[in-house]
Amino acid sequence: MTSLIMIFGATGDLAKRKLFPSLYRLFSRNRLEKFAVIGVARRSLTNDEFQQSVKESVRSALGNKDNLDEFVSHFYYQSHDVADSSSYVSLRKFANQIDTNYDLEGNRIFYLAMAPEFFGPIALHLKSDGLTDVTGYKRLVIEKPFGHDLESAKELNKQIRSAFSEKEVYRIDHYLGKEMVRNIEVIRFANAIFEPLWNNRYISNIQITSSETLGVEERGRYYETSGALRDMLQNHMMQMVALLAMEPPIKLTTDEIRSEKVRVFRALRTVEGEEVNQYFVRGQYGEGTIDDVQVPKYRDEPMVDEQSNTETFVAGKIMIDNFRWAGVPFYIRTGKRMAAKSTKIVIQFKDIPMNLYYQTDKMLNPNLLVIHIQPEEGITLHLNAKKAGGHLDAQEVKLSFANTGIHAMNTPEGYEKLLYDCMRGDATNFTHWDEVAYSWAFVDRISAAWQQPMATFPNYPAGSMGPQEADELLEKDGFFWWPVSDLEVDVC
Repeated sequence: MTSLIMIFGATGDLAKRKLFPSLYRLFSRNRLEKFAVIGVARRSLTNDEFQQSVKESVRSALGNKDNLDEFVSHFYYQSHDVADSSSYVSLRKFANQIDTNYDLEGNRIFYLAMAPEFFGPIALHLKSDGLTDVTGYKRLVIEKPFGHDLESAKELNKQIRSAFSEKEVYRIDHYLGKEMVRNIEVIRFANAIFEPLWNNRYISNIQITSSETLGVEERGRYYETSGALRDMLQNHMMQMVALLAMEPPIKLTTDEIRSEKVRVFRALRTVEGEEVNQYFVRGQYGEGTIDDVQVPKYRDEPMVDEQSNTETFVAGKIMIDNFRWAGVPFYIRTGKRMAAKSTKIVIQFKDIPMNLYYQTDKMLNPNLLVIHIQPEEGITLHLNAKKAGGHLDAQEVKLSFANTGIHAMNTPEGYEKLLYDCMRGDATNFTHWDEVAYSWAFVDRISAAWQQPMATFPNYPAGSMGPQEADELLEKDGFFWWPVSDLEVDVC
């Protein structure tokens, strides 16, 4: 790929932990043909100091590498004030010089690894100060959150669209870079065993769990204005729901896939007002034990209000009112300071009409398809089969594929794949404005219902899987959360 990559916020945590190591991986796989990187930040650094910082971030993530000097020789640094037009004029001259030196054909990627309040102003300056006047392509990459609610998202989109077209805007949702999230479409549309069953005739419910053992760490100030609802549900969880529920696209193109995802969002059952508490549960962690270490409650974390009403846990029942999914609940739960770090999708198939086999007087387990997203990656199909040496007693067996070992060595990291997609101009795994708008419209109604009344927090101890009300949400429908610890992928 041929491109000049300009990283705004190049001295920040995201650039050091994710972007520099991901670019190195692309470089080591010969996926960067002609490239240069300009790191942009307020701090005053020399090129040598910046290159040393890039080296250290790659070594920290990947260990020492022989060709690091060659890699970092493509990196340059420019001290910059994002509110000052003269800084952009200086940056434009520098970028033009680098473009000429490396013969980059006027291709530019602007990666905003910055706080969201800078997205709009930077985009406007890039246009007004001439940095988008190029002979090649120009693309803007932005991180979540895209706005704080629908109205702020609309205002931000208006600013960005004054400088870039929708096709030039790449909104990153790093879950869409995860290997097994990308695999959802392949599992569904490349296997005749699944797609005919992927509907309300054969599936009883779908569960999506994304749990973390960490607390808010040093992100208390951000999290107080976000909470689990905005931080996880509006983007990551809703994207997984869309991929699981979408109709088969006409073709596997960006526009066709996005179109089908938007149709899912349009079919979401609207819940608002008092009805919200029938479909959604919120929680906030209290004191507890994680890995034998006593941890404080959320309200005692740094930069958190002592009477905070911010949720650190959300569980909900999402209904999709269309022909395929009518009556099938999509249960989601996500939270911090939970018992395990795990992201899993469990598709539970309906029971057979008449059970002929019993396990010690118990009903057979339902068939499950489990998609393991992190920390392990893989697929497990839970079936029932005859016990060896027994009569006709049935027992559960698991057919597993683990995305580890020889067939998955050097599996690309999410940011590596997304950066490469951006350079290729493939926006399939980035979120379109329509997806963002529909997601915010859905989440804003839940947020409004939770805004005023003070919740009884904390309502789950750190080290648990959330509040009791989350279990009751499924129990009233005759279901239960499948324990993530019982659904681990078998590694052979």
